[in-house]
Amino acid sequence: MSTDGTLTPDPSPAERERGGLPHAGRGEGTVTDTLNRPLRDLRISITDRCNFRCTYCMPKEVFGRKYRFLPRNEVLSFEEIARLARIFVGAGVEKIRLTGGEPTVRRDLPKLIEMLARIDGLQDLTMTTNGSRLVYMAEALKAAGLNRITVSLDSLDDAVFRAMNDADFPVSRVLEGIEAAAKVGLSPIKINMVVKKGVNDHSLVDLARHFKGSGHIVRFIEYMDVGNSNGWRLDDVVPAAQTVAMIDREFPLEPLGPQYRGEVASRWRYQDGSGEIGVIASVSQPFCRDCTRARLSADGKLYTCLFASIGRDLRPLLRSGKSDGEIAAFLAKVWSVRRDRYSEQRSLDTPGLRQKVEMSYIGG
Repeated sequence: MSTDGTLTPDPSPAERERGGLPHAGRGEGTVTDTLNRPLRDLRISITDRCNFRCTYCMPKEVFGRKYRFLPRNEVLSFEEIARLARIFVGAGVEKIRLTGGEPTVRRDLPKLIEMLARIDGLQDLTMTTNGSRLVYMAEALKAAGLNRITVSLDSLDDAVFRAMNDADFPVSRVLEGIEAAAKVGLSPIKINMVVKKGVNDHSLVDLARHFKGSGHIVRFIEYMDVGNSNGWRLDDVVPAAQTVAMIDREFPLEPLGPQYRGEVASRWRYQDGSGEIGVIASVSQPFCRDCTRARLSADGKLYTCLFASIGRDLRPLLRSGKSDGEIAAFLAKVWSVRRDRYSEQRSLDTPGLRQKVEMSYIGG
């Protein structure tokens, strides 16, 4: 950490570009965008449904009983998801992350994981979950071929956690799920905490303390203006530098460099060697220039940014007899004209950036 407490991971994004930091797996792929960013990561939302109503993602006031979720016939089948995944891997994707909504509410999830795990050239298959169903699903997920898991956990304070998930779900059951996942080898486990000022920021050091020395990696995420339903205000954001400073006062930290180009979290390790944490600073320190991620919604729309306004519909291509080559060509065309850098432009009054797709629809 610098002497003024600011976040200064080494190297900087510009240094990473100049230094040619390697990707997670293979070398340069065949598809790059207008900013020379390759396609390396695919996040697949397999359902728009969730058993939580987290206030920063699916507030109950919007996603209540009358909310219309996707009909079954509009959701991609496992076969369609696997086919698109193979095409994406052919275009350079090395890592696939399953998201939602909450992916574990999709019936027969291990079957889909088995199909994806067999894709030649895929380096990493992981999933983000709220952890509510891990106690009895972890073993089947691992056996099916899932490599790793990320669990969303916004506080260890049970009252705060119940209030944030707005489903009266106890934190103890998520912790049991994390233990179950660790026991079967879904590791290293990452714990994601969305930090919101005045709501759960008082408990972030407790979360770091709880998992320090466990081998799990806690990542503290700045509260982001994803979608249009969560009432986001800049005043509610706790800058990542402040988060690091709070933890550093209790447990001295030192910066770590990124492991690969496109890594979203800035890494910090405990000076006593007991592990590391990460901070994701999309608001205060945008990382758009190194973004290698595409997102696929549950109904087959391709989004090239978490904050996108519109997606490109791949489902008609799947269901109208188009060949893999034709779909791959369409994908390459979409990515080649990509110019998204929303987080770097957040402060600009640009009309095209106002309406954004909801996070529950394309995953975080």
